[in-house]
Amino acid sequence: MTKGIRRGWQLYVLMFLPFVYLVVFKYVPMYGAQIAFRDYSVTQGIWGSDWVGLKHFMRFFQSYEFWRIMGNTIGLSFYQLIAGFPFPILLALGLNYAGNLKFKKTVQMVTYAPHFISVVVMVGIIFQVLDPRIGILNHVLQWFGMEPVDLMGKAEYFSSIYVWSGIWQNVGFNCIIYLAALAGIDPALHEAAVVDGATKLQRMRHIDLPGITPVVVILLILNVGNMLEIGFEKVFLMQNPLNLRTSEIIDTYVYKTGIASQVVNFSYSSAIGLFRNILNLILLIAVNQTAKKLGQNSLW
Repeated sequence: MTKGIRRGWQLYVLMFLPFVYLVVFKYVPMYGAQIAFRDYSVTQGIWGSDWVGLKHFMRFFQSYEFWRIMGNTIGLSFYQLIAGFPFPILLALGLNYAGNLKFKKTVQMVTYAPHFISVVVMVGIIFQVLDPRIGILNHVLQWFGMEPVDLMGKAEYFSSIYVWSGIWQNVGFNCIIYLAALAGIDPALHEAAVVDGATKLQRMRHIDLPGITPVVVILLILNVGNMLEIGFEKVFLMQNPLNLRTSEIIDTYVYKTGIASQVVNFSYSSAIGLFRNILNLILLIAVNQTAKKLGQNSLW
């Protein structure tokens, strides 16, 4: 073993920094997760704070906002997963068959560039486009004789605005891994299919989709495992008193009740965050086991 390490020491050096990062920023913070089971006090420290068991979890479960927050979080997560997952695959398949190289590169650049727009700028663009007075969307509606609509002020539109703006922003970046998977398919399969008279749609169905299925399944499992981690910044910036009924999710609720409130409660917010992570873990295990039973690739 020592001889093997000595022979490949460069690889171990490369692996050392990522390993240290995981330990310091992923595993060491787990020590602080116990404050979810304590009445944490900064002056008393973690070990000095009183142990209260599931008190903070029960407080969240019994809260009158529990079902609304969980419904918003789960609903928005499923909407984002179901609506957003197929588009990178479709874009990758389309780009893979694009004959004009210049057109292909242009489409890649146009769809890839929005990914680098910051969340704050992205939300600013959304507000400008949907503004009832100066927004381009409402100007188009007025051209057709329709009344302007304050979309950001209507709670029922929040989920769609959040999800479809996210798809527009990330579809180009997310399709990169599928393009890489398509590039790994044996060209001889396509050559044989062309000789047999297969159309492009038939080649997509019988060659490309089966070829990238392992990658699709792995990414689906990972996406489901992070499904409840919608993202705090964009939701929080898009919130206003008119759409709060459908826009309040676990992340924003944790911030408002545990950190931004007049009485800071680290234990309560930690309990909610830990509960969310446990749900993510359960979903990850369930989807992974389902994929394994169906004979597909799995994480373990």
